[in-house]
Amino acid sequence: MLKAEPLTPSIGAVISGVSLNHLDSESLDQIYDSLIKHQVIFFRDQELSPESHMRLAEGLGEIDPGHPVYPHVEGYQSIVLLRNDANNKPDTADWHKDLTFKSNPPFASILHGVEVPKFGGDTLWASMSAAYNQLPEGWKQYLENLEAIHDMGTFRNDYLREGGVASVNDALKEVGSAVHKVIETHPVSGLKYINVNQSFTRNIVNENQGPSDHVLQFLYQHMNKPEFQVRFHWENNSVAIWDNRITQHYAVCDYLPEFRHMQRITVVNDKRELAQK
Repeated sequence: MLKAEPLTPSIGAVISGVSLNHLDSESLDQIYDSLIKHQVIFFRDQELSPESHMRLAEGLGEIDPGHPVYPHVEGYQSIVLLRNDANNKPDTADWHKDLTFKSNPPFASILHGVEVPKFGGDTLWASMSAAYNQLPEGWKQYLENLEAIHDMGTFRNDYLREGGVASVNDALKEVGSAVHKVIETHPVSGLKYINVNQSFTRNIVNENQGPSDHVLQFLYQHMNKPEFQVRFHWENNSVAIWDNRITQHYAVCDYLPEFRHMQRITVVNDKRELAQK
């Protein structure tokens, strides 16, 4: 019997009583319901095979064909391979939502901790609905009709290392930008949430850089409060699933030079939401 144990009042729950290698439709629906309720959910002791990883993701929705920067697991284009140590440092030391430079950012991600350090390397998630709820009313009203430009942000560094400025310019043309509302409404839960992030949000539409920076920095500082967060300590064969629409995450890089091996699938569209339309 699937059981969800909340970790904080705002966000996060540990799920037990289920094997991710042997899922039926009822279990998938319960996992989905727990995800919508808790925004990020965690599983322990799951020796998740690539095939099971794919089936789990397909049970939630349409799978992203592959990340624009990161390598993939051999034979599985959609499973992003994240292998980091002192010679291959991670580049995600910011609060961020995945791929908001796309016009349709992904619904969810499923991250499998294959081999992790004994200590360090935690990941934090923050609830953007909890952050929105605690905004002053004047800020809520001011932000309601604003939009912001998102682009590939810190991924510029990856392209610069690979091919210099020309590679960055080519990538900017290929990857492009997107405009999203600063305050969004979750399509399933109906919760309002803050929809900007440090990695990819560049500018408030129709604002000069100075006023735009003021607004964005206020929101980044506000979202950084521990009251909106949950911190997860990885063990080998832990799994996290998060709703990318309404959360942000931060992978703590305090474990180097130790080795950390993670595998991730991104789910682009929520098939249960689409089925309700």
